[in-house]
Amino acid sequence: MLLRIRSRDGLERVQVGGPHISIFQLKTLIQSQLQVPIQNQFLSTDRNILLVKIPADLLRFSDMADPSAPLSALNLSHGSVVFLYYQGERNVRGGPAVTPAGSFGRKMTMDDLIAKQTRITRQESPHCDSVSFDRDSANAFQQYVNETLAFAVKRGGFMYGTVSEEGRLEVDFIYEPPQQGLDDNLILLRDQEEENMVDAIAAGLGRKRVGFIFTQTVMQVKKDYNFSNKEVLQAAELHAESAQKKWVTVVVKLEANEDGGADVHFEAFQMSDMCVKLFKEGWFVTEFGENDDPKLSKMKKAVVVGGKDVEEVDNDFFLVVVKILDHQGPLSSTFPIENRNNLVTVRILKNHLDRMKSVPFLKRISDFHLLLFLALSQGLGSDIPALAECVSKGTPVSEGYQLLIESMANTA
Repeated sequence: MLLRIRSRDGLERVQVGGPHISIFQLKTLIQSQLQVPIQNQFLSTDRNILLVKIPADLLRFSDMADPSAPLSALNLSHGSVVFLYYQGERNVRGGPAVTPAGSFGRKMTMDDLIAKQTRITRQESPHCDSVSFDRDSANAFQQYVNETLAFAVKRGGFMYGTVSEEGRLEVDFIYEPPQQGLDDNLILLRDQEEENMVDAIAAGLGRKRVGFIFTQTVMQVKKDYNFSNKEVLQAAELHAESAQKKWVTVVVKLEANEDGGADVHFEAFQMSDMCVKLFKEGWFVTEFGENDDPKLSKMKKAVVVGGKDVEEVDNDFFLVVVKILDHQGPLSSTFPIENRNNLVTVRILKNHLDRMKSVPFLKRISDFHLLLFLALSQGLGSDIPALAECVSKGTPVSEGYQLLIESMANTA
């Protein structure tokens, strides 16, 4: 019987006697076959153990803590995957063979030399200390993908907010560009003119683009990965495009709870510096075949991972965990969101303004999605950044702007 052992060094195999052996016996076999001392091993059937940053967090993974429990109690059988977190270093078996070069062997090209020096290791710390979501904005996004899309197709958006010098990101709104979501792929149909207006409104609000958020479908969650190869490629591309070190990628997905139902989970990551560098230099294979393992990213040339030359890299090597917080920001998220399957009209604008008649006009328009609607649909593009600045600074909106917006709404 073979078990697949996935660690920070990639996927390896261990020969075991059968499902009747105990967890302690499995650890003994891992020690003899993979050269990881028993006292350094932490095993789990939960892949998230590989993302642990501090030893105290290992206590959360207790499913394989009983050394006397048989593998059969965990439903482990031939071909099952066990995740191994270990402390310290080791020499990975089956490392690269030494090949003579120079005058006594094959001459190495410059590409060969670069590939030999390209080592992929885990990045221990992100450049971002944390990412905090405005509760209303996060809820508007998750409610749509959960209740309307039912996590059947993917959805994505750009996050806008602020970044402190210490690396704390605050997300205050999410812009959803035109897109086509499939069950395992997200195609962004980007409109540069619209994005320019979004950036202008954000600047008026004192915000900027700080990251990318996307969902995984129910079908994807069953495949047991943090990011697929397509998601790594898309996230690396958008991170590279941003030219920002402090940039966050967030995945939203359903996870089973103890009651047999499912909860919506937000998980935040930074794409590692090496991942972004490799993308910029064109190392990633960008075409995907039906038989490709979505847990692995293919490289155009071999790289060194755990002492081995490989052309496929475990996606988790490219992910750095970022802590998630929440806050109540100054903007509302009650106006219909752009580029969804709903037609936003001036009648909706009128209903929105009427519903909030009891609050000051400035508060009634303190919604990014409303400002974007006015800019793109009502010909106020050149005026909206000034209105956004009023919202940001809390200064009164001129009577002329208020009359103009209310008269537009009254044409409904």
